[in-house]
Amino acid sequence: MSRLDDIPSSPGKFKMEKSSYLHRLRFQSSLTKFAFFSFFLLCLISLLFLRSPPSINPSSPSDPSRRSLRTNTYGGPAWEKRLRSSARIRTSTNNGITVLVTGAAGFVGTHVSAALKRRGDGVIGLDNFNDYYDPSLKRARQALLERSGIFIVEGDINDVELLRKLFKIVSFTHVMHLAAQAGVRYAMENPSSYVHSNIAGFVNLLEICKSVNPQPAIVWASSSSVYGLNTKVPFSEKDKTDQPASLYAATKKAGEEIAHTYNHIYGLSLTGLRFFTVYGPWGRPDMAYFFFTKDILKGKSISIFESANHGTVARDFTYIDDIVKGCLAALDTAEKSTGSGGKKRGPAQLRVFNLGNTSPVPVSDLVRILERQLKVKAKKNLIKMPRNGDVPFTHANISLAQRELGYKPTTDLQTGLKKFVRWYLSYYSGDKKAATR
Repeated sequence: MSRLDDIPSSPGKFKMEKSSYLHRLRFQSSLTKFAFFSFFLLCLISLLFLRSPPSINPSSPSDPSRRSLRTNTYGGPAWEKRLRSSARIRTSTNNGITVLVTGAAGFVGTHVSAALKRRGDGVIGLDNFNDYYDPSLKRARQALLERSGIFIVEGDINDVELLRKLFKIVSFTHVMHLAAQAGVRYAMENPSSYVHSNIAGFVNLLEICKSVNPQPAIVWASSSSVYGLNTKVPFSEKDKTDQPASLYAATKKAGEEIAHTYNHIYGLSLTGLRFFTVYGPWGRPDMAYFFFTKDILKGKSISIFESANHGTVARDFTYIDDIVKGCLAALDTAEKSTGSGGKKRGPAQLRVFNLGNTSPVPVSDLVRILERQLKVKAKKNLIKMPRNGDVPFTHANISLAQRELGYKPTTDLQTGLKKFVRWYLSYYSGDKKAATR
């Protein structure tokens, strides 16, 4: 059991000539041109998204665009000394690794970083501490990791110069890429943040990784959301993922295609992990189990979604410790990248795994467990599931991860929620010492 368990060009002008020739154009030709220009317009829109990240206005804390690039000053002897110290391998064995963990102050990033450090690996974190949710929780996670000797660099994955500097100072053997704009529903409010972080940021990181020598092996967080409107259960890595139900899912699916491209062209070793509804201590406040707990304690009503025809909404809830074990196993079994100097020298490993619990639980059951743990009756409001990107159910087939990674989840929802509630009550009661023991 981990210590974290118990703690709380632009084209030339086209001149249309009104000639008899044009009048003789067939309908098929017109349709082809329409499709071409539609595609061209879509490319322009995508380019604008990539080149125009959300603005940052320090004088407006409530501005919803304040979600991305926010890099502090960096460099200097003291800064570099902290980097090298944090990256030092302290295991007595000869198989220690040096890992750059992006999104290290995030939920999964904190737990993975701590687990790596505990076993003696070198770890450096990178996080922009954005305000998608309360940054103070991220700062508390940072403090926890710093006490373990982990240095989190405050910066953004879109800051190419920072990434170059980090890779110049430290020879990373692996990258655990967890930085992303999370959340399904927020994409309807700030879509550009998802393109900026989940696509542009990922490409920036891969560009750096393919250029360094030696290239690191990369494990990165995809999502169960890529299965979208798929109705075949349980979800398998062999299933089609061409019907995303949200922009978040679309960016994660795009990430998988981008990973394939960099593997094919540059020889980068890439492993994508499709997480299924991760929960536990130090979790994300935008997740249902977290804000349900908050609202139940405050006596507020909670909204529980129903699918079509009053069907049950269910999730394959996966406890954080099980996810961490899967992440470490992916790192440990990742083969070396085969490129050098930006050129591929041979075939490289490319993998995708589901990391779930294989036991979908209705959200209504989750609420009942929280009621028992909190000893408070919830005020429930059953509503029809809105068209906001959510899907009615998730269910992971983990046979591939079991076979290739030795992945075996062991925590049921009741046990996991008990640990979460214990952490939540300690952390939000103001007893920070109890929450970080």
